[in-house]
Amino acid sequence: MSIFTDIQFNVQLQQITFCNYQLVIDDKSMQLTFPQLLQLRNKINEITLPENLEHIIQNENFVLLFIADRKHLVFLEIPKLLDLQQEISICFNSY
Repeated sequence: MSIFTDIQFNVQLQQITFCNYQLVIDDKSMQLTFPQLLQLRNKINEITLPENLEHIIQNENFVLLFIADRKHLVFLEIPKLLDLQQEISICFNSY
């Protein structure tokens, strides 16, 4: 029994099949292939570098991000951006 059954997280990433993933941000659900997930991870790692985060916080305090070959556009504030980075890193570190 999981202690997190009653908690709804803002960002969820789960593997559906071998190379297909589902990313859920708030109420928006997106299907990703493994190459799309790798591309998203690279983009998120680039955005969350300390100097880039500082620039984002000083200017607009949010990021508009295209996901899955420009099929989805998401609005991410800094906490959700960091949650997404953590969720992706957990996905890759679990292997």
